[in-house]
Amino acid sequence: MTAVTITGMGLMTPVGRGVEDVFGALLHGKSGISRPPADHPVANSVELAGFLPAFDAGAIASGPDGKVMDRTVILAQLTAQDALADAGLVVGKNVEADRIGVIIGGVGGMATLENQVLARAERGRAAVSPYLLTGILPNMPAARVAIRFGIRGYTSSVGTACASGAQAIADGVRLIRSGEADVVICGASEAPLFPTFAETFANARALARNWDDPTEASRPFDLRRNGFVLSEGAALLVLESTEHATARGARGYADVAGYGVNADAHHPTAPRPDGTGAAACMGKAFASGNVSPEQVGYVNAHGTSTKLGDAAESVAIGLAFRGSGPAVSSTKALTGHMLGTSGVVEAAASALAVATGLVPPTYNLDDPDPACPLDHVRKEPREARPQYALSNSFGFGGQNVSLLFGPPSTEIKSEGKVW
Repeated sequence: MTAVTITGMGLMTPVGRGVEDVFGALLHGKSGISRPPADHPVANSVELAGFLPAFDAGAIASGPDGKVMDRTVILAQLTAQDALADAGLVVGKNVEADRIGVIIGGVGGMATLENQVLARAERGRAAVSPYLLTGILPNMPAARVAIRFGIRGYTSSVGTACASGAQAIADGVRLIRSGEADVVICGASEAPLFPTFAETFANARALARNWDDPTEASRPFDLRRNGFVLSEGAALLVLESTEHATARGARGYADVAGYGVNADAHHPTAPRPDGTGAAACMGKAFASGNVSPEQVGYVNAHGTSTKLGDAAESVAIGLAFRGSGPAVSSTKALTGHMLGTSGVVEAAASALAVATGLVPPTYNLDDPDPACPLDHVRKEPREARPQYALSNSFGFGGQNVSLLFGPPSTEIKSEGKVW
């Protein structure tokens, strides 16, 4: 079976941009959660959120074309640029344009849709932009990345809610294993911080609230958690067949050793409380990688900081690992929930845990909920040196994805810095 290696990462998150900044923040507790600036569109919609640090969109958003791009599309292109540079790849030079693909998940350009609906309501038909469709279609982040970098291989989008970025990675692995591609750029781009989208979660009382210190609001598995923190972000991984990576002398962070994808078939928003769907998904990942649960030393949990979700995942981990299982943490305590992007950032963190031997902790986990009896990594990083790590992502509709990471099979390993 073809080995699939991560050779590049592009990460734009509330805690920073790039591999070193993001993983360093996750290890050492730099939070990206704050109150909205007074002039931000969601200032009157949410108490707090995870906002991206300022960035320069440069040539991507310049000119007439850039002005009609949704923020999701801009973020996807910037992140793809970072990921390709990190991998040392130039399309048409060290990878054939027909042998590289793009799969990017996300909800699409809903901010553009909201703005256009408001414009029509205020000014009538003439206010509707002829570029509306290219602003809102969920395939536009992937399509624009393909156009910008001259990628002519398999290009697609994934729409499985908060599991979409992780599922894009699973689909990328499948493409490479099948021989359809040598390289796949995969992940998600999400820009949900606009009023209507944020207010639907706020009105459902799903968001964290009533916290004097915003950085304490996201607290996965903690007894005092009272909701998740909505965040924006984009993250893309470069997956490459080990043969292709080795031939060009590329280094690998980690292999995507296996994956599991399934559905709870239970409820539009709630997970199965008995954890059987998620546990079966983890089992599929073990089987896909020909790895036993005992070989997995770390789980980066979906862990959104909701009462029901954290408890159901804890039950599922217990089932999948036949006990309390390995070290577990949720990095959403610092990033908040970036929807489909979260699974990609957490996949990167899991791969880096394998590469460095350092497991990031769950910050804000002061009093673990008895309903979540796991081996929590708390307060500070743990030097666990896991042989394999697992990353879980779960989405509305009962969408489950588990990704399994192991040591890179490329000849050149990623040395990285000492965090």
